[in-house]
Order: sequence, then structure tokens, then C-alpha cells
Amino acid sequence: MPRAILCVLDSFGIGAAEDAEQFGDFGSDTLGHIAAACAAGEGDREGLRSGPLSLPNMDRLGLGAAARASTGKDVPGLSFDGAPQGLWGYAQELSRGKDTPSGHWEIAGVPVEFEWGYFPDEVPCFPQELLDKIYQRNNLEGALCLAHGSGTVVIEQFGEEHVKTGKPIFYTSADSVFQIAAHEEYFGLDRLLALCEDVRTLLDDYNIGRVIARPFVGTADKGFERTANRRDYSVLPPAPTVLDRLKSAGRQVLGVGKISDIFAHQGVTKVLKGAGNDQLFDKTLDAMQQAGDGDLVFSNFVDFDMLYGHRRDVAGYAAALEHFDRRLPEMIEAMKDGDLLILTADHGCDPTWKGTDHTREHVPVIALVKGQGGREIGFRRSFADIGETVAKFLKVEQGQVGTSFL
Repeated sequence: MPRAILCVLDSFGIGAAEDAEQFGDFGSDTLGHIAAACAAGEGDREGLRSGPLSLPNMDRLGLGAAARASTGKDVPGLSFDGAPQGLWGYAQELSRGKDTPSGHWEIAGVPVEFEWGYFPDEVPCFPQELLDKIYQRNNLEGALCLAHGSGTVVIEQFGEEHVKTGKPIFYTSADSVFQIAAHEEYFGLDRLLALCEDVRTLLDDYNIGRVIARPFVGTADKGFERTANRRDYSVLPPAPTVLDRLKSAGRQVLGVGKISDIFAHQGVTKVLKGAGNDQLFDKTLDAMQQAGDGDLVFSNFVDFDMLYGHRRDVAGYAAALEHFDRRLPEMIEAMKDGDLLILTADHGCDPTWKGTDHTREHVPVIALVKGQGGREIGFRRSFADIGETVAKFLKVEQGQVGTSFL
């Protein structure tokens, strides 16, 4: 039996979804706006990249065709004019949010039909009664920041004070999330993870989706840097996912990057971590070597979202896409005949859009069955079609939502 490789290019949207106006995202287009900026010379950065966006390998599989189907517009730089060699289309999200857990859970066959809780954009953003419980239960004298913020920015702003006082850095975002940053040496990684585990138990009443541990190292003089020891503490998906069905059938589910954390470690049989897209690509290749007949390799490439989308870095996002595209033939070469590869995303994060939040967008669904030809798979009304395609391809029980495109 062949294997399936499912890669989530985190935040790689290809045009505003039909309900984008409800989210303030009408007109957003992560791919289209990056490509337009690059074509206009606004994506140039000395020593990084220059010129029009170049993604020939994904374009050959059908990325440009999928983007045109999504928006009705050509994407500057994506000029492949032959018949796409992959299965190509785009998908709309049913879940009510535009966040990481909702997108991934729906990809795995379980849309999120409830509303997440969020912390308000004020200071302090966390309820005092919640903070008091956290301080008392974890022997803390207090915490720093207590506001919405970007992870690298809050570490730069509060890192030195954190090292001096021992107070962790608490912050949030437009997502349903409670993030805690702390120095691996001065505060301690084990202590940070224990703190996050305890905070997770206090957040069910607030309906918060994730607690994220954000460890970092360094000094104020030389600068602080986040490490690969990030850990997400998520609530469980509301129903069994395709990961659970595969595990129950005795298959391996190899989760690369933050996949296992997003699913609260349920349904994943082996975890492969990496720092940055390049390491995550290498770990995906490692997972493919380890995967046997009927197994799933499920990878998340987080840099697109974390380093470039949220930071509104067009040049960085474009360079990361081009680097992934240059390496894509390595993944295709590592596939066995009959293996299924799917490239998709969990939401958008248009780096030209206002604010720093995700954007409600269609996502690409680009697939390749090695040894077979390509065709259009059209508009998919749920990300769940991806998970049900994996389920049908690997011959396990089908879920309640979604339709295979094979």
C-alpha cells in the first residue's frame, strides 16, 4: 500500500474566502499580494531575493491554476501555461475561526463549529482572577507584558527585565491563545513547560484553544533568540480525526513540527521536531524514510506564518516560498510510485494586510499521486475534503464530514 504525505504551508492563503467580509478580510490574498509586491520591486531585499516571485515547481503542479480559480486573477510570476501535472483546486473553511487548531482539525476531517474564547486587546488583557490563580499555584510574584503582542517583540522588550526579576512574559494575540515566554536557562525549560501545563488546566472555563510555551536563550547585550523547544498545549479535537482512524487501524502517523501539539498528541504515533522550515523539510524527508505501507507523514511549515505573515514581511515570505519550492523536487524524488503528496494551508496571513492577524482565505489543494497525471479537482467546500481524501487513499474508515477528491 502507498503512503500519504500531507504538508501544511502555514498561512499560505490564495484569496479571500466567500465569508471574508465577516472577518474584516475582504480583499485579502496572501499569494496574490506577495506576488504583486515582488513584481513591483517591493519584495526585493539585498542578500535575500529580488525580482518577480518564482515558484516553478508548485506552479507546474497547479498552484497558479488554483489561485486563478480562487480569485479570477493571474498571479504575477506564476506563468506555467501547460496542463498542470498535479491535482489542483482550492478549499473553503467551514470552521468559525481562522486560527491554527480550527484549520488543522478541519483538514483532518473535524471542522470547529463552536466559538473560541479570546482575550481583549487591552492592558492587562487577562482577567485578574485568572492571573491570581496562576501566580498562587505556581509561586510567581507576577508576570510581564500582559498584552497582545508579537513573540519576538515582547522578548526584545521584556527579556532583560524577565532575566532580572524571574517573572515570565505573558501575552496573547488575535488567536484563542495564552502564550508564555521564558528564558531556558534563567527560568528553566522544565519549569516553563510545567507552568504552561498548569495554565492549560485553568483555561477551559474561558474556552481558550491553546497555551504556547515560547522558550528563548541569549542575553540583553547579544540579543535574545527563541529556540526549537516551543510546545503547544491544545484542547482535544471535538471528534476523532483521520489521525485517530489511522492509528486505530495500526498505521503510523508521523507528525513533523507542531502537528502533534495541535492535536494534543492524540492520533500521532511519532513526533519529529525541527527549528525553521529548512529543518522541518529535512525532518519530513526523514519521516518519509521511516514511513511504511499505509502510513501518513503530516508536516507543518510554521515559518511562513510565524516569521513572515504575522510580521508583515513580504520579502521574507516570498524568499521562504521560493526556498520551499526549490526543495520540493527532493520530496517528490523521495516518494515511491503510487504515494500521495498534498500541499495545502490552514488559513491565510496576508503580509500586506492591516494589523498582524490571520486572514480568512481559501487555501490551495495541490496534490500529486506519483506516476499518475493531473486534473482539476475544483472548489472544495470544506478543508475536510483533504482528510477524507487521505482516509480513502489509505483505506481507513471515512469520517462524517468531507468528500475525497480522488
